[in-house]
Amino acid sequence: MQRIAVFLAAALALLIFLTAPLAAACRADVVHLRGDWGQVRFTVEIADTDAARAQGLMHRESLPRLAGMLFIYDTPQRAVFWMENTLIPLDMLFLDETGTVTHIHHEARPLDRTPIDGGAGVLMVLEINGGLARRFGITPGSELRHPRLDPSLAAWPCPAD
Repeated sequence: MQRIAVFLAAALALLIFLTAPLAAACRADVVHLRGDWGQVRFTVEIADTDAARAQGLMHRESLPRLAGMLFIYDTPQRAVFWMENTLIPLDMLFLDETGTVTHIHHEARPLDRTPIDGGAGVLMVLEINGGLARRFGITPGSELRHPRLDPSLAAWPCPAD
């Protein structure tokens, strides 16, 4: 009987250990992307106010490799960006309300004032280090998971609590 209790305790500990990352999978400071190419996770800062979106990643000299900034709008809209005062090349992933990548602007040039139009119906924009979208194989149609997406609309919703 004692062997069974020890076995069950060990099995429970292993189950908790293995499922803990799944429970923490949807956090405000993390996005997951998936597609036919595989999956990747980025740690993100959130820009969800007019002031935070206007500031973006300006004046930064570097960005950790698997980090980014997630711009979130209240409703889907046309999103146009530029790189004024942005010192590092960026990939910009434009996403609709389902979290599906609709457009990617690869390697936006630092300090360039040319408008980068992501199109209409954009709810989120993920900025990551320039070149990473191609390196990982991220393409339009890839899906993003994040708790700020409406789970009834999300192509890849966060697990229910």
